[in-house]
Amino acid sequence: MAKILVVDDEQVLVKGITFNLKNEGYQVETGYDGEAAVEMAREGNFDLLILDVMMPKIDGLQACMRIREFSNVPIIMLTARSEDTDKIIGFECGADDYITKPFNILELKARVRALLRRSGASVQRQADQQPLVIGHIRLDPSERSAWKNGESVELTAKEFDLMELLMRNPGRVYSRENLLNVVWGYEYIGDYRTVDVHVRRLREKLELDPANPEYIRTKWGVGYYLNNRSGGEKKA
Repeated sequence: MAKILVVDDEQVLVKGITFNLKNEGYQVETGYDGEAAVEMAREGNFDLLILDVMMPKIDGLQACMRIREFSNVPIIMLTARSEDTDKIIGFECGADDYITKPFNILELKARVRALLRRSGASVQRQADQQPLVIGHIRLDPSERSAWKNGESVELTAKEFDLMELLMRNPGRVYSRENLLNVVWGYEYIGDYRTVDVHVRRLREKLELDPANPEYIRTKWGVGYYLNNRSGGEKKA
């Protein structure tokens, strides 16, 4: 299990990243300033670091340079600036990858997997690309395709991401806030109608009876989950 350090002075952002990475099975530790990043990197034996550029005490670029004095651990930099010159400076300071805020959390997870795979800290499991099947619904992550009773169904990118998350975690109840964090990223925080609209569309496309869905279910007052008829629900 890979061990990841996340350091950013935006505590809400750190909380969201931590939640998502732990859901992927990673061990996660957190910090909130550049000096903490350097000390934790020195002592923590991490497989990957995620550092914000703008942080108190010392910024992420200085922290990255100091860490490079004693470690070759992969580093992803987060920044609110999108200029190419800023990214070039980051790479010159020793960063391995760069993501501009606001970002889609699925993109961040993909970058994390890619860096860990290249560094040898993590091996991409073939099971991650195997088709997901429940009842008459089938999803193929490798081709990003969907079927209903053997017939191809066109899903938008977000519809597919949402359905894949639910199918990978059957019985687990996700609040609308959780789903916004995981599937849409922070630019949509608070717009819970986005989740409701996408759930409705998924039911229309994949359920045999959208008005009485068998699989894409609502936990009233909490959120949504995929019914696997196992009788077990976990509140997210």
